[in-house]
Amino acid sequence: MNTDKKLELIKRNTVEIVGEEELDKLLKKNKKPVVYCGYEPSGSVHLGHFVTLSKLLDFEKAGFKVKVLLADVHAMLNRKGDEKQIKKEAELWGRIIRTIGLNAEIILGSSFEFEKKYQFEVMNLAQHSTIQRGLRSMQEVARDIENATISQVIYPLMQVVDIKFLNADVALGGMEQRKIHMLGKDSEKILKHKFIAIHTPLISSLKGEGKMSKSIPGSSIFLDDSHETIKNTIKNAYCPEKQIENNPLLQILKLIIFPRIKSMKISRPEKFGGNLEVENYEELENIYSAGKLHPMDLKNAVTEELEKIIGTIRKKIK
Repeated sequence: MNTDKKLELIKRNTVEIVGEEELDKLLKKNKKPVVYCGYEPSGSVHLGHFVTLSKLLDFEKAGFKVKVLLADVHAMLNRKGDEKQIKKEAELWGRIIRTIGLNAEIILGSSFEFEKKYQFEVMNLAQHSTIQRGLRSMQEVARDIENATISQVIYPLMQVVDIKFLNADVALGGMEQRKIHMLGKDSEKILKHKFIAIHTPLISSLKGEGKMSKSIPGSSIFLDDSHETIKNTIKNAYCPEKQIENNPLLQILKLIIFPRIKSMKISRPEKFGGNLEVENYEELENIYSAGKLHPMDLKNAVTEELEKIIGTIRKKIK
């Protein structure tokens, strides 16, 4: 795969690349660059997480070494559970990540974040960061930011230092990670480590307001959900006729389903136009926006495609 093809694959379904010129140079000079993405192992993996996991598959195809950080220490700092609970969740996350076909190096944060050199870097960064900047960077990821604890101010500093200690050339995350990544970009001279930040879109809640959240029932689908649960959740999902913007089902199709398939068959009765064979997401969007596809037919197709993906994962982790 040449550099242009690699760039095209990496840019696909991203919102922003902070350091795009550096990315081009990186691909030309480094045969095996490193991309990292971190996840708090709290609760089940849901479709919102699957956006970046799918993107990591693109990076792998483009020749990157993929590192996945299961940020168990961060989960504790962000008040997501006790040590025993988070350890159990981290084991499940590791199993799920391996089932999706990602040949990643999976690393526990606690395996290196208590080391003396690491803690020195965190303290050094803390000396150059204001409390206000730390809090601001956590606004999109913190639990109960209005009553933030000191641990939640330490959290973004550690995440920035993680990038250096994992020797990452690229830090990948959803747009909720942007403020933390920008703290890291502004601290490159202090850290003595440069990196490129790449951000993916957030999938809207299936209920129609805000983003997907594991704490709001019906707003997301989890990768260990039963077929019946997926079917019922999609059936009740927000999906206005002809509407493209903020339509979570179309976002799922664009960001998760179509990157994994060559075409999609949509089954429907002859009296409603008969079956459709759609070659790509852009074609589907045009059909839907023109009112040539009913929301319920779209929902049935999404349910079928998600079951193909999640059903495989479900069987492997049992």
